Amino acid sequence: MQLPAFSLRPVRILIATMLCASMATPALAGSFYVEDGSGDGEISEISRLYVDEQLVATFRLDHDHPTQTAHVETAVSRVNHSYALCGEITIRRPEGKVEIHQVSGEGVLHEPDGHHLVALGARNFTEFYLADPDDPDVVERHPGRSSLCAAPTS
Repeated sequence: MQLPAFSLRPVRILIATMLCASMATPALAGSFYVEDGSGDGEISEISRLYVDEQLVATFRLDHDHPTQTAHVETAVSRVNHSYALCGEITIRRPEGKVEIHQVSGEGVLHEPDGHHLVALGARNFTEFYLADPDDPDVVERHPGRSSLCAAPTS
C-alpha cells in the first residue's frame, strides 16, 4: 500500500508564520491594576493611560460609573516602565459653574507587577498621577505635564 505524497512546504510556511507572529508581539511577563475614581464635584472624566508609550487603558467615568479598574500587562525583561496619564475632567463648582480641565502627568513605574495603583488628581487639577498607597516607591512622579498628552497643533 502506497501512502499519498504530500509536500512539506505548507507545513514549513505555517511554522514560519507562527514564529513571525510570536516575535511581532512581546511576551508578557507580569501585570498590575490601575483604578481611577471620580473626585468631589466631578461630573465626568475621560482619561487614557499609556505604559511604555503604548495606550493600555481608557477610563470613562460619570455619575453611573464612578470608578473603573484596568488590568495592565507588562512586557518581558522590563522591570521599570514609563507611564503617562492624559485626560479631560468636567467638574461642577459649588456655585454651580461647570468647568472642563485638561489634565496630564507622567513618571516611571518601578517593578509594578502585582500592585494596585490609583490615579489621583491634585492642586486644582494641575497634577494627575499614579500612586500606590501601600508602597510609595513603586511610582516615581515627574513634575509638569506629559508631552505624550500634547494637543495636536494642526
